[in-house]
Amino acid sequence: MITLNLNGKDHELDVPDDMPLLWAIRDVVGYSGTKFGCGMGLCGACTIHIDGQAMRSCITPVGQAVGKAVTTIDALHGDPVGQAVQQAWLDVGVAQCGYCQGGQIMSATALLKGNRNPDDAQIEAAMAGNICRCGTYNRIKSAIHSAAGKLEAKA
Repeated sequence: MITLNLNGKDHELDVPDDMPLLWAIRDVVGYSGTKFGCGMGLCGACTIHIDGQAMRSCITPVGQAVGKAVTTIDALHGDPVGQAVQQAWLDVGVAQCGYCQGGQIMSATALLKGNRNPDDAQIEAAMAGNICRCGTYNRIKSAIHSAAGKLEAKA
């Protein structure tokens, strides 16, 4: 048995240590916001936070998350930075198909938690591992700047 702290709640899971965290999140616990994209950690659709760091859940074994706080897009509404990012996504109209957006939002939130005023180069570096087939990269960058501005105004 593995105890996984997922979105602030402990879950007892009867899964192998080497199971990809994505499958534990989606298939065992039942949170569907985190998406499967490439299965190789290259596209970013499966991005989650482990102790606040953006990680690819498709290549992270469950065993590496034991004893750490795992957060998915399903719980981001409870985080002030996550709320600001999600609202900026809506305000800017970032999503087209939307499939990658959960991972994009998780990466953007991790960026803004560590850097409340990133420049374009820092945004591009932080978001480089997230692929958007619809090509909404300019709107993503605009939304991140917008969220940063709103967070700065609240500070």
